[in-house]
Amino acid sequence: MNQQNKSDILEIFIILAMFLLIVVIYVPVAIWEEESYYEKESRYRMQNVYDIQSFYSRLTGEYTPSFFEALNVVNSVRDSTIADSLYLGEQNLVIRGQKYLIDVNQSYGFEFDTTFGFKSFRKDTVVDTIVQISVFSEDLGREDTSFIQKKELYNYENSSTFTGIIKEEVINRVQAVEYYKTYVPDSINYYCPLTNEPYVIEISEDGASFTVSSPISDPIIKRHYLLFAFKATNHGLIKGGRKSWE
Repeated sequence: MNQQNKSDILEIFIILAMFLLIVVIYVPVAIWEEESYYEKESRYRMQNVYDIQSFYSRLTGEYTPSFFEALNVVNSVRDSTIADSLYLGEQNLVIRGQKYLIDVNQSYGFEFDTTFGFKSFRKDTVVDTIVQISVFSEDLGREDTSFIQKKELYNYENSSTFTGIIKEEVINRVQAVEYYKTYVPDSINYYCPLTNEPYVIEISEDGASFTVSSPISDPIIKRHYLLFAFKATNHGLIKGGRKSWE
């Protein structure tokens, strides 16, 4: 074997070693991220299933073994409250010929938006009028000045210590406003993202509690590059509002 052949073989070994190094470093990380994604997504969907059943129970007074029935009722009531602000109290709801006697709480819309929504913030520019007023201070024994928003002026005008307005000034200020990006839950929440099997729904014999659990019974193992494996076990359950993973 001449020197050139030895150099070529050495270069091949170096390339293979670099490839193996990259595989050893990055493949496990990618697998961990994949495992974490499916676990979080599955638990997120289970939470949605539980919340939908909770809303259905508050509307009808009972749970239902049918996720799709609960989903249709909960979303239909939300649509009705948006279309009619007086859609409150006892109502008769008809969906595909099925009649439901429901009781819609006044806070239903707000609770729906905050449950099925992500809290976010936006910056709004607000125009304010700042008023400099003069009031008599008994502690100081003389007149003193204060700066207030014009909308609060009425709180001072009827006071015996109020002496007058010195000046007004219009200003623009940036204000952080909290709001929720609401989404409408759909049928995809009923299925495990890893197995595409429906979640297991159980209602207690007395009908007082509800449980939703992962459909994974045996560990799922998928091999990657012979050396590594994706592993997923049961993602837990929610029973009576309590999450097994907390």
